[in-house]
Amino acid sequence: MSTATSTQSTDVRARLTRTRASVSTFCRTDLGRQVLLGIAGSLLVTAGSFGVGDVPRNETTVQTMHLTWLYFGHGKTLSSIAFWLGVALMVISWVQVGRTLHADTSSDRPTRALGWASLIQSAPLMIAVPLYSRDVYAYLAQGALLRDGFNPYSDGPVVRPGPLLDSMAQVWATTTAPYGPAFMSLTRAVTTVTGDQAIIGVLVMRVVLIPGLLLTLWALPRLARHFGTDPAVAIWVIALNPLVLIHLVGGPHVELLMMGVLIAGITLVVQRHHVAGVSVLALAASIKITAGIAIPFVLWIWLVHIREDRSTRGETDGTAARIRPADVAGVLAWIIGLSAAIFGVLTLLVGHGFGWLLGLTWAAKIINWLTIPTAMAHLTTFVSSPFVSLPLLPVLEIARSIGSVVLALTLVGLWVRFRRSERDAVKGMAWAMFAVLLLEPSTLPWYYTWALVIAAVFTIDRRGLVAIVAFSVFLLQVFGPSDDIFMYEITDVLVAVVLSALAGWSLVRRDPLRIRRLTRGGSAEAADRPT
Repeated sequence: MSTATSTQSTDVRARLTRTRASVSTFCRTDLGRQVLLGIAGSLLVTAGSFGVGDVPRNETTVQTMHLTWLYFGHGKTLSSIAFWLGVALMVISWVQVGRTLHADTSSDRPTRALGWASLIQSAPLMIAVPLYSRDVYAYLAQGALLRDGFNPYSDGPVVRPGPLLDSMAQVWATTTAPYGPAFMSLTRAVTTVTGDQAIIGVLVMRVVLIPGLLLTLWALPRLARHFGTDPAVAIWVIALNPLVLIHLVGGPHVELLMMGVLIAGITLVVQRHHVAGVSVLALAASIKITAGIAIPFVLWIWLVHIREDRSTRGETDGTAARIRPADVAGVLAWIIGLSAAIFGVLTLLVGHGFGWLLGLTWAAKIINWLTIPTAMAHLTTFVSSPFVSLPLLPVLEIARSIGSVVLALTLVGLWVRFRRSERDAVKGMAWAMFAVLLLEPSTLPWYYTWALVIAAVFTIDRRGLVAIVAFSVFLLQVFGPSDDIFMYEITDVLVAVVLSALAGWSLVRRDPLRIRRLTRGGSAEAADRPT
C-alpha cells in the first residue's frame, strides 16, 4: 500500500513539475507575454470595479470592509483610472494575440493555452463588483419572487421590497421576468441558498453562469475543426474578447450560460447526435428564448445527414438518396416533439405557464441607436425637426413595428436560403441572430455574443476580424461601468470611434501610429509594416 501511495505521490509531483515547466516556457514566448498583459488588465478591471461598478444599494458590507472611499472623491478617480487602464490592457493583449495568431502559420495551434488564458482572465472578474449593468440584481430579485411563492411572470420585483429590489435598476422594478423556465429555476435555486444577500447572490450567480464559458471552450474548437477552420482563432474571437469577458463574466449576464449551451447544442447536432443536440438547444431556448432561433435550422442539418448516410450505403440511383416527404415529417416530429417536451417539463417545474412571453415586451423600454428601427426613428425626428416637431415615442413605435415585420420576413428568408449543407445551416443561424440584433426593438452590447459565438467557427477574412475588434472596443466605450450610456454624447462617441478604429487597425498593422519610429528613430522602421 505504501509503495503504491509513494508511486502516486511521485507521479503527481512529476506532473506538477512538467506543468510548471510548460507554463514557464509559455510565459517566455511572445504569446505568453501578451496573455500575461491581458491577465494584468483583468486584475485592474476588477480592482477598479470596487469604485466604478454597480455596488449594491442599502448594503453595509462595503462599509464594513472600509472600502467606501473607493467610490467617491479621489478614490473614485483612482478606481476609474484602474478600470479603464485595465480595459486598455485587455484590448491591447487581445489585439496582440490576434496579430500573433495571424502571423503564425505553424500547424501547432495554441488552442488549449488560449482556453486556459480565457479562464485565468475570467478568474478575477468572478469577484468584481457588477459592471456595466445591474441586471444581475434583477435576476436575483426575480428568483426571490419565485422562491417566495410569487409569480415573476405576472408580478414585478416591486411587490417584494428588500435589498435586491433596491439594488436593481428601478426601470425594471415593475416589469415581469422575460426569461425562460430553466433560468428562472436557477435563479430560484440561487436565492434559496443566498437569501437576500446581494453580494453573495452575485458571486453564486457567477458560479452558476460560468459553465457557459466552459461549454464554449469545449464546443468551439470541435465545431471549428469540423468546418476546417482554425480553432485557436475561434477561441480568440470569443473567449479572449474583452467585450465578452467584461460584460458576461464581470456583468454578469445570462448570455454567458446561454452562449455555451447554444454552441454546445449546435456542435452535438453537427456531430450527428441529433436528439441530444436538439435537447440541448431546447434547454438553451428555455434559458433565453433567443437561442430558439437556431432550432429550425437543425432540420436542414439532419436532412443533409440522412442524404449523406444513404449515399454512403450506396443508394446513389436517381431517387434512393433523395429526401422524401416522410423524412421531413419524421425529422420535424423529432425536433418539435423534443423541444416541446423539454419546454413543457421545465414549465411545469416552474409552475407559471408561458407568462415569460409577456416579459419579452418590456425590452421596448430600452432605447439606443444600436438597432435599425431605433436609429431610423432618431434620424426621422432629427431631419424633420426644422419643419415639424415629431415626438420620438410615436415615431419609434411605428419604426419598431415595421422592423418586426421585416425581421419576421428576414428570418423566414434566411431559413429557406441556408439549407443546402451543414455549413450553410450553421451560417444561417449566425445571420439569423445578427438579423435579430439589427431589427429587434432594442439591443445591448452583450447581446452580440448571440451571433458572434456562431460566426467564430467560420473563416473570417481580415476585414471581418478588424470589424469585430473595432466594434467590440466601441461597445466597451459607449457604455459605462456604472450602467451609464454615452451613446448620445457626441464627444464620447467620436473618441470611441477613433480608439476603436485604432484597435482594429492595430490588428493588421503593428504600431499604426508609428510611435516606435518617433521614439527610437529609423531603427524601428519595420514596426509599422503589415503583418
